[in-house]
Amino acid sequence: MKNKILWAITAVLGLMLAMQQLQASQGVDVKTAQSMVSQGALLLDVREPAEYAAVHATNAQLMPLGQVGMRLHELDAYKDKPVAVICRSGRRSAQAVAMLQEAGFTQVVNVQGGTSAWEQAGLEVIRQQ
Repeated sequence: MKNKILWAITAVLGLMLAMQQLQASQGVDVKTAQSMVSQGALLLDVREPAEYAAVHATNAQLMPLGQVGMRLHELDAYKDKPVAVICRSGRRSAQAVAMLQEAGFTQVVNVQGGTSAWEQAGLEVIRQQ
């Protein structure tokens, strides 16, 4: 009986996590993200420093995915404000969105297609010289 309850709890928690990651991965397109940023949203880039240095969306703030958990306090001002999370393609940013949602951020979205889609859409980027 005890094992069945533990199994059921584990299954429910796993399903909840999967649903949260699916919601995070769906996100918004780059033009919607750009509009959000122009209205004051934080654009959080979770790629590595070398990737960011090579090319990044204008106004993007760098915080590598591996550092998000320990640097959450730096984002406290955005806990109830819009945050658009971007990476190269959308996979790492989906993970960061899930982490931020878990930490209580209420208006965080994943930028679909990431910096690659941002650049392909002709939106402004900063390139390493």
